[in-house]
Amino acid sequence: MTVQIRNAVGTDWAAIWPFFQDIVTARETYAYDPDLTEEQGRALWMSPSADPLSRTTVAVDDDGTVLGSANMYPNRPGPGSHVASASFMVDSAARGKGVGRLLCEDMIDWATREGFRAIQFNAVVETNESAVHLWQELGFAIIGTVPEAFNHPKHGYVGLHVMHRPL
Repeated sequence: MTVQIRNAVGTDWAAIWPFFQDIVTARETYAYDPDLTEEQGRALWMSPSADPLSRTTVAVDDDGTVLGSANMYPNRPGPGSHVASASFMVDSAARGKGVGRLLCEDMIDWATREGFRAIQFNAVVETNESAVHLWQELGFAIIGTVPEAFNHPKHGYVGLHVMHRPL
């Protein structure tokens, strides 16, 4: 399977929404409101920031099927805008096939091209071991953990890692 990363277009939302909704309502990896409407989810994901640098991408296979998506943006406005951030979601049918890695590698390339000095992930759920491991393989370090900041449906209160990667 060949995977291509491209900028998302409005019509991609119909393919993103089902896995976005599944991931958010599972309450295991994102601190988004599980009762988000489709319209709220679309606004959150497809327009992650008013900053002109914000970008949403999709990973698609040879048939054009959307396998996953990412959004990226300056982590903070003004004096914090030199640090990028991002969020990633992969359809459950495509997990474990390198889609998340490709989305993140594309994000790192984008942040580098756009002149960011670093990337910071603000809230990586510590029990999301596959994501934590992948981000570490891609050069991110855990620089802190907010204890019990996430209420996981199976593990109870767990920490949220702040992960950082210089560029």
